[in-house]
Amino acid sequence: MAAAKTERTAPLTILTDVEYRRSLEQPAQGYLFFGDEDYLKLHAVESARQRISPDPSFSAFNEVKLDALDYTAARLLDALTPLPMMQERKLVLLSGLNLAAMRAADVERFCETLEMLAEHPHNCLIVTVPCEGLDVGYLPKRPSALFTRIAAVLTPVRFDRVPPARLTAWVIKHFTHGGVAASPAVASFLIDYCGRDMFTLSAEAQKLCCYVLANGRTEVTEANVREVACAGLEYDAFAFGNAIMEGRRADALAALAILRHRRTDPILLLGEIIRVWSDMLSVSLLSTEGLRVEEIAAATKLHSFKVGLYQKACASVDQTRLRRAISLCAEADAELKRSPQGYAAIERLVCGL
Repeated sequence: MAAAKTERTAPLTILTDVEYRRSLEQPAQGYLFFGDEDYLKLHAVESARQRISPDPSFSAFNEVKLDALDYTAARLLDALTPLPMMQERKLVLLSGLNLAAMRAADVERFCETLEMLAEHPHNCLIVTVPCEGLDVGYLPKRPSALFTRIAAVLTPVRFDRVPPARLTAWVIKHFTHGGVAASPAVASFLIDYCGRDMFTLSAEAQKLCCYVLANGRTEVTEANVREVACAGLEYDAFAFGNAIMEGRRADALAALAILRHRRTDPILLLGEIIRVWSDMLSVSLLSTEGLRVEEIAAATKLHSFKVGLYQKACASVDQTRLRRAISLCAEADAELKRSPQGYAAIERLVCGL
């Protein structure tokens, strides 16, 4: 299976989602889908299918799907070898490949198989890796050796979390498609309430459409979101933590009441809050040292978007208060573990700050 390794001489080019869709007018021989937003990867695969293998009657011959659970280098080569039927190119999809969890020998065999792709020009190969499934290094200036080697064969396409304004517009389009209306304020509240994961938002928007239409109305309200949607724990924990740090006891107790209504485990809740505040303290310390957002994200394993949010929050909360809040939460956590008292220990924490 040995083959000469392709040397990259041109600067590393990483496509955005929009640039990738334009490239499908003349598809590359292969693409590497990476980044945090798996929802966009799924829809990008569908765009390639419509361009390369649009006829469903020939999909059994012209579209080959490999899942990471079934993947071997030999199976990938077997998928690349056959010629397409009644069209110029064949689509080969390898989904969910977690290179970060693979043995070095298996990664090497994967790369060697990729480097044979030029011998099979009748294919368009798309490899998708999950979030944190590939060490990409510091892009775009200092990519990892593995990322550089893969990018010499496959055109990399990065799928980042969608910015808030674009995500709000996307949610509104989902509501419109479902036959209901929603204001930008309501769409933004849904994102805050449920989190930024697009799979979750799509499901919650569909649920809200059914709920509103079943009740004889055509517009979603904030009250409907609270009644029907499932709140995201991380958002509630973050809001709860901010309320405590800012001394807004009433808001903190109100947030705690929502978490209690959802029967969130008090120990898990405190653990989440400690994690959020610990991450905030790490971001604050590294920012003080002059590190950039990308460098902080790499050092803390946090997404750059979250680093930006924490930097904004840290602007109004000094490191002394962060350390004190973490210490008090740790004490409450120890109290819960010694003698479980439901939410009493957390309530005392809120009232004691």
